[in-house]
Amino acid sequence: MGTEGTYAPFSFHDPATGRLSGYDVDVAEAVAHQMGMRAEFVEAPWDSLFAALGADRFDVVANQVTITPERRAEYALSSPYAVGEGVVVTRADDSSIRSLNDLRGRTVAQTATSNWTQVARDAGAQVQTVEGFTQAITLLRQGRVDATVNDSIAVYAYFAETGDSSVKISAKTGQTSDQAFAAAKGSPLIPKIDHALDRLRADGTLTAISEKYLKADASGSGPRAQPPESTWELIGRNLWPMAKATLTTTIPLAAVSFVIGLAIALVVALARLAENPILSRLARIYVSIIRGTPLLVQLFIIFYALPELGFKVPPLPAAAIAFSLNVGGYAAEIIRSAIMSVPKGQREAAATIGMNYATTMRRIVLPQAARIAVPGLSNTLISLVKDTSLASTILVTELLRVAQIAAAPTFEFFALYMTAAVYYWIVCLVLSMLQGVLETRLGRFIPT
Repeated sequence: MGTEGTYAPFSFHDPATGRLSGYDVDVAEAVAHQMGMRAEFVEAPWDSLFAALGADRFDVVANQVTITPERRAEYALSSPYAVGEGVVVTRADDSSIRSLNDLRGRTVAQTATSNWTQVARDAGAQVQTVEGFTQAITLLRQGRVDATVNDSIAVYAYFAETGDSSVKISAKTGQTSDQAFAAAKGSPLIPKIDHALDRLRADGTLTAISEKYLKADASGSGPRAQPPESTWELIGRNLWPMAKATLTTTIPLAAVSFVIGLAIALVVALARLAENPILSRLARIYVSIIRGTPLLVQLFIIFYALPELGFKVPPLPAAAIAFSLNVGGYAAEIIRSAIMSVPKGQREAAATIGMNYATTMRRIVLPQAARIAVPGLSNTLISLVKDTSLASTILVTELLRVAQIAAAPTFEFFALYMTAAVYYWIVCLVLSMLQGVLETRLGRFIPT
């Protein structure tokens, strides 16, 4: 089952237990139980869910997928397990938007692949793309957009969860929405899911799950009598999970990618300096491709596009491959310039005493080039540590992803994202200090 994990109350991590919970999660688990199977969840941003489904990363999307003719044509959809209607949400003090037509020329925050995004565009709105509903509401509250269009179920659940009075439902779109599970076209799972949903409707399970996450919350009843956590309590509870993600994923991913990328960079740099025109041209093309395409696109090609050619790479190795290739392209130029800065006369002197090319590079040129390249390579490593945050887009649960999971049900984006920023800063600060130590050590034998 593919799901967001940051879309409360449908798919989120319970702040008290850290367990993946929510309306869609409970329904998916109940369906799997009816089918005699076990639901295993894979978390990804909403805009990546269907790409991951097409790449065979999971079997079914369980994340408030609205049934539309376009999706019916592209995917196999189950019978509905939730029904809502489209609504326009604005700030509470904004009385200028009273209907869908009033969105013309206004800015709205929408996810790129949501059916409500097209509704907003058709109404003449200017769409600001975000990752999910929580980000859309945050931008709306901050006054950075004028409205957002979404399903009434999500909006009522948000009100029940937060009690937020700074935003309101100002209009209805006149369209209803049916939410379903989505699978690849022709999937044999959908008929079995439909049968399971029929049984869950008949025995009242769907009603009970709905009341647990929506109706009871909307009426102020249910098990939410505990006082809300303060911001500092929330930060304190998430310090270790974020530190653990930093130590077990972010730092190892950066270290492995940097070592492999450094090896690639050395080979590419030497190839660029080679007299063989074919090697030099191939190295130039590699560097041009890496530096001329965004790292995020490289990640998506390796993780989402390669499976279409029969190469399916797991999330963490896919991230390591993309980061290594990226480091190789940028570091190659740093190493090449460092090698070229070593006086040519030293290579000529080495040749006169019988040293071959390999020995000259290993004993004379590269040791000096290493000292010159340290600042540039250190900057590359520091940038790589920060770039690992992009791995969250291909299902890797690293530091930023943990912060997103913690922020989703609480809407404490500033506090948790700032905490993540502090972790990144600490790691980069340590690396900067090590850079200084290394430069001092390598510079001991340089005459002044």
